[in-house]
Amino acid sequence: MTSVDALVIRSSTDTVELRAALEREARALGFDCIGITAPGTIEKAGAHFLEFIASGGHGDMDWLAAQPERRVDPRGLWRDVRSVIMLGVNYGPDSDPLAILQERTRAAISVYAQGDDYHDLIKKRLKALARWLVAAAPSEVKVFVDTAAVMEKPLAQTAHLGWQGKHTNLVSREFGSWLFLGAIYTTLELPRDDAEIDHCGSCRACLDICPTSAFPAPYKLDARRCISYLTIENKGPIPHEFRKAIGNRIYGCDDCLAACPWNKFAQEGREAKLAARDELRAPGLAELARLDDAAFRALFTKSPVKRIGRDRFLRNVLIAIGNSGEMTLAEEARQLLEDASPLVRGAAVWALGQLVTREEFAALRANAIAGEHDESVREEWQTAA
Repeated sequence: MTSVDALVIRSSTDTVELRAALEREARALGFDCIGITAPGTIEKAGAHFLEFIASGGHGDMDWLAAQPERRVDPRGLWRDVRSVIMLGVNYGPDSDPLAILQERTRAAISVYAQGDDYHDLIKKRLKALARWLVAAAPSEVKVFVDTAAVMEKPLAQTAHLGWQGKHTNLVSREFGSWLFLGAIYTTLELPRDDAEIDHCGSCRACLDICPTSAFPAPYKLDARRCISYLTIENKGPIPHEFRKAIGNRIYGCDDCLAACPWNKFAQEGREAKLAARDELRAPGLAELARLDDAAFRALFTKSPVKRIGRDRFLRNVLIAIGNSGEMTLAEEARQLLEDASPLVRGAAVWALGQLVTREEFAALRANAIAGEHDESVREEWQTAA
């Protein structure tokens, strides 16, 4: 980290110099882009957020609906904030994320989750940059990376890092769809950037590719239909209406991101810790179905995947197995009919119903249903196949 003498800010020239030094330090720490905005710049986005919550589009993510005033304006979270510094780290993939969707016996894991957890890496960098800023110009700061009541994407747009596309995600002219975001709130008055304008035009690529029609209209998302929500945030069984559409996506979905034409300008990420691990690029469904809790934790150490736990993970794997059309995977599902988790057992029932003959399934049901005490699993036996 660069060492600096504390800067006494007496004029606008001083703040311009501070901003230039801040940008240099941010890039030295590994950030790929930086912009600054004022706390009162996201009123329109705040109104859209309140509409989203009122519509129930957030599903079971109750934490989104709690104290919404803390989200719609940064001052609701910290009244003393004067400037919001938005930073981005590029995690552009080295191959087409959509290609794996054709390999039905292998698992598709969202690009962002194939490497180390970005929360940890970016938070360390944010803290380092915040320490530098306080040393350079005594002030108060707070840092955030996707875990607090911060509307990162609208703030990033007003800080000129990109714009929220029709899929509601951030799009950058330089990095396409692939930016992790972090924020530093500060009591300093710093020079602001102009907001980025929307460059989507008439394009509908992100909307049209969505397997579950999760966008009721451009710029509006119903998370309850989103594969990322269904495979990560959803704690119960996957609703039947979405199971076929999930395909082999076992953690998240990159379809709307990868379809964006602005990715023609995207660059491969330069941070090794965020790069895809070989074992997570296209793991076999059979191997994943055999993971016990210890093996699951070992495979996904330092990965965001670990947060959903082994049972939800195997639920997703079994849905993918059911969609594979591969009879050899039926045995993996059969082995999980006696799993300790009702969530896993129920998904195993559905997977078998997609792979074995009606006669085989009826025989399995006759043997299993009498001893099954969980109502949700019994229901799967009754409705599958």
